[in-house]
Amino acid sequence: MIHGPSIGIGAGITAAVILVAFFTLGMTTEKELVIEPAPTIQESGPPKVTMMTFLDNGSPTLGNPNAPITLVEFGDYQCHYCNVFFHNTEEHILKNYVETGKVKMIFKDYNIIGPDSVTASHGAHCANDQGLFWEYHDKLYSNWSGENNGWASSENLFKFAQEIGLNMDQWSECMINSKHSEVILASNQDAKMLELTGTPSFFVIDPNNKVTKLFGAQPYSQFENIFNSILEK
Repeated sequence: MIHGPSIGIGAGITAAVILVAFFTLGMTTEKELVIEPAPTIQESGPPKVTMMTFLDNGSPTLGNPNAPITLVEFGDYQCHYCNVFFHNTEEHILKNYVETGKVKMIFKDYNIIGPDSVTASHGAHCANDQGLFWEYHDKLYSNWSGENNGWASSENLFKFAQEIGLNMDQWSECMINSKHSEVILASNQDAKMLELTGTPSFFVIDPNNKVTKLFGAQPYSQFENIFNSILEK
């Protein structure tokens, strides 16, 4: 499935990808891991938080779309604690809850570390055009090596796209044109509307649309307790 870019794009493609437009986003400092009350869904009056604030402008759903519980993660691909969650906790959630049809997952962008975070988000959304969002998402976290140290450079993002077998002409054109800028920016605005101050931040939505918020790379046991309490009702 892997094939090189056309002559029209050629060897200069990674340099062109560097031209992807970046958003100017506020930088925040990671906080201690805490569980916080979820924002109240507002019926009227600005700013308006609705269920779509949690669900829109994100990744494709991972898992059974009819699963009773929805887990939404707001993350930054360069974030240290997001990487900790990916390696220490997400695998257990996938095995015990997503693959068993109890939980479905959505990933949303909150780019707070630096410009490479935004480019990485573009890479994942461009991969989604070919049905490989989660494969690219996993590739990014599997190659994490720090914050703002160059691992998520345009050249590396290009290489990651090749490694998961994307059509490189299509992916590269998507990157050069910043095709998904509006979705990424909207996701960041959703995070700000929810008053998030760092990543990762999680929202667990039960079948009655009750929302529970967890902040930081919480251990698996925290998610397990919340999921089980919902499923036992």
